[in-house]
Amino acid sequence: MLKAAIVLMLLATIASLFSGLVFLAKDEGHSTRLLKALTVRVSLAAATLVLITWGFYSGQLVSHAPW
Repeated sequence: MLKAAIVLMLLATIASLFSGLVFLAKDEGHSTRLLKALTVRVSLAAATLVLITWGFYSGQLVSHAPW
């Protein structure tokens, strides 16, 4: 369940990234939609990092790295 939430947050971050690109191309600096898209993207990235940290702390996510 946690892994699905993390993947959904990453997909939402990518969607916000592309919406910001569209706003940058179409608005020509006359709107605040680009700033709002950036705010959403940063918030989603921070929430994703919180979910990943919580997953490692709670033991739901484990690292199988050999080092």
